[in-house]
Amino acid sequence: MCSSDLNSKDRLNKDDLDFLKTNTHYDEDTINEWYKGFKQDCPDGRLDPQAFMKIYSKCFPSGNAGEFCDHVFRTFDVDKNGFIDFKEFLLAIDVTSAGSPEEKLNWAFSMYDVDGNGYIDLPEMTKIVKSIYRMTGNKACSAEAYESPEVRAQAIFKRMDVNGDQKVTRAEFVTTCLDDQQLIGLL
Repeated sequence: MCSSDLNSKDRLNKDDLDFLKTNTHYDEDTINEWYKGFKQDCPDGRLDPQAFMKIYSKCFPSGNAGEFCDHVFRTFDVDKNGFIDFKEFLLAIDVTSAGSPEEKLNWAFSMYDVDGNGYIDLPEMTKIVKSIYRMTGNKACSAEAYESPEVRAQAIFKRMDVNGDQKVTRAEFVTTCLDDQQLIGLL
């Protein structure tokens, strides 16, 4: 969980507030409301992986969100220091809720690119799709209708790998998704 800090401030500093007003869709009052809630949950201003999973798992009570949470946490933790500070948190919330389709897809690409090498390969695609299946408790009603995560990942990958080089670049990922609304549903 988040540890407490006796010297924690109740207000966001002006530089961070100005940065977030410029780089998110939120106004000052909304940012301060988010900050108040964040500080209640994390008095020291640091959201660690365990606390993040506890919060995120509430959204998916029927499934196992642990592995998917790891991927989301990694994507939120932009500076890779092992915790999410308020700026990282609000920037990620902004992109995932109020961002443009391109911004959301660029964020999603970062999540799928597990090793951070700038492209997605089939094992990475399969890993994420499996974690989504586990999180959502994806159980089909009939055996014929069930599509395994491996089969689904392969189908998505094949559609995205436009040039057939066994790598999906950020451009291929974003462009394919923007051109194919059905594909976004599969993700």
